[in-house]
Amino acid sequence: MQTKNNDSRAIDPSSGFDRRTGIYHSLRPSLSLPPIDQPLSTTEFVLSLLRKSSPPATAGKDIKAITYLVKASSGDSLTYGELLLKVRSLAVSLRERFPSLSSTNVAFILSPASLDVPVLYLALMSIGAVVSPANPIGSDSEVSHQVEVSKPVIAFATSQTVHKFRSSSFPLGIVLMDSPEFLSWLTRSDSSSVKPIQVRSHKRSLEDPVDYDRVGLFSLPLFHVFGFGMMIRAISLGEKLVLLERFELGAMLKAVEKYKVTGMPVSPPLIVTLFKSELTYKYDLRSLRSLGCGGAPLGKDVAERFKQKFPDVEIIQGYGLTESSGPVSSTFGPEETVRYGSVGRISENIEAKIVDPSTGEALPPGKNGELWLRGPVIMKGYVENEKATSETLDQEEGWLKTGDLCYIDSEGFLYIVDRLKELIKYKAYQVPPVELEQILQSNPDVVDAAVVPFPDEDAGEIPMAFIVRKPGSNLNEAQVIDFVAKQVAPYKKVRRVAFINAIPKNPAGKILRRELTKLAVDGNASKL
Repeated sequence: MQTKNNDSRAIDPSSGFDRRTGIYHSLRPSLSLPPIDQPLSTTEFVLSLLRKSSPPATAGKDIKAITYLVKASSGDSLTYGELLLKVRSLAVSLRERFPSLSSTNVAFILSPASLDVPVLYLALMSIGAVVSPANPIGSDSEVSHQVEVSKPVIAFATSQTVHKFRSSSFPLGIVLMDSPEFLSWLTRSDSSSVKPIQVRSHKRSLEDPVDYDRVGLFSLPLFHVFGFGMMIRAISLGEKLVLLERFELGAMLKAVEKYKVTGMPVSPPLIVTLFKSELTYKYDLRSLRSLGCGGAPLGKDVAERFKQKFPDVEIIQGYGLTESSGPVSSTFGPEETVRYGSVGRISENIEAKIVDPSTGEALPPGKNGELWLRGPVIMKGYVENEKATSETLDQEEGWLKTGDLCYIDSEGFLYIVDRLKELIKYKAYQVPPVELEQILQSNPDVVDAAVVPFPDEDAGEIPMAFIVRKPGSNLNEAQVIDFVAKQVAPYKKVRRVAFINAIPKNPAGKILRRELTKLAVDGNASKL
């Protein structure tokens, strides 16, 4: 007992930092997890939470009659009752048609967002199959590489995407999700015959700042871990999701007004767009209560300017990776959400380290270093890539090396500075592109901005800014350079500027810096 008391005194109750081990412990109450040897189906577990939910907003109304998913473009919808029936029906059909499909098999999915994609995910997971979703607009070579790595036995595609496959790649063949046969599998009358993997009862508290009458705008790709996690989370809480198949600002704002959207996931550049765009005044956005922000650090100035325009909308910041199965930190409640710039405190059951990239030393609060994470949600490794796994995971102790330069303050709040690999090496200094982007975005004549390294014989690399000007603005290179120079140390100054129509980003809203760097080096920036 004496040892335990000493251990507890070594951990700072404000930051969670253990000065002896260099480990930051979560300040959140621990979650009780099921035994590691218990056979669990994600589908049955999530649906068991749904069945137990009785949201106040639906008093006197069967949860099955509540809408789960609605397509913004067409108004087509799927109720929770239809979701349950279709998942069970499809699971029966898959068992009968592909009896060898089991937990040792991978199913590859290449489909645009639709009402049937969540049904397919849940049905496959309910029979124990491993799901490997891919970007439906990915190139043929990108799709082929994922197929080669994941080694699926079956593929699900649509008439739009099936041409990206070689049929010989899948022992059980390819199923077209828009074919009459597949659609018939969704509406069987004998679906009760499937035997689900049972979920034994166990204690698990769900700490989630969510109202049960929440309507979420789903603008994320369903093949991405963020979109997949949001889909699963909505089901567990009985929420309604509005599916926005393709992002476009006007369409998004129209959907918020039409469906009385209360919350949606966003990236920092979208927050900048929302407080700068005049288009927001054309729609009734009063239903919005919260935005879940991730993908990149959110500057304090950007957050404060957004709150000036939308004082009743809370920004909930968070941080996660595909390798961590989703979020590993977030702000929780009104006292934490005003910590602009922070991605919140470390989540339940997670441990963290801030490690000096040069020495490997574990650092105390307030010091910048690489973020390492450990916990039950961390991946086991990259499939068919031992080299990448060994570089990213400390397999002896289970630490995930995130590659993000971060610090944790004296109260346990995590701050993302930038990607280690994206730091610009100017002479002997390291320049974080995100810091410069946040300054540029504060300029009223700048709609969007990205900063990348540009090769320089004397300095090694210099910061180069790509700017999307406000329509009608005459902002020039000298003005941009001067605007930044007044706010940063001399070594951080922007030294080249290119004006473009749009900043290239991935589906999750992250800037595609490699594309911009290549365009800059090749001298093709003017073609954007």
